[in-house]
Amino acid sequence: MARSCAICGKASMGGFNPQSSGMNRVRAHRRYQPNLQPLVIEQGGVSVKALVCTRCRRTQTKNAR
Repeated sequence: MARSCAICGKASMGGFNPQSSGMNRVRAHRRYQPNLQPLVIEQGGVSVKALVCTRCRRTQTKNAR
């Protein structure tokens, strides 16, 4: 399974390297990875350790207050 957020499903995204996008240079492809961090979340009443993006992690801690 690909590395993606367990809550929102955010996954890697393709793009171009900004250093190679000048006038006559060929654009070099690159892959942007989401910032995934382990977090204990509750799914169906059971605590599970999952990879979560930082945006969802912030939202979870915000709702916990």
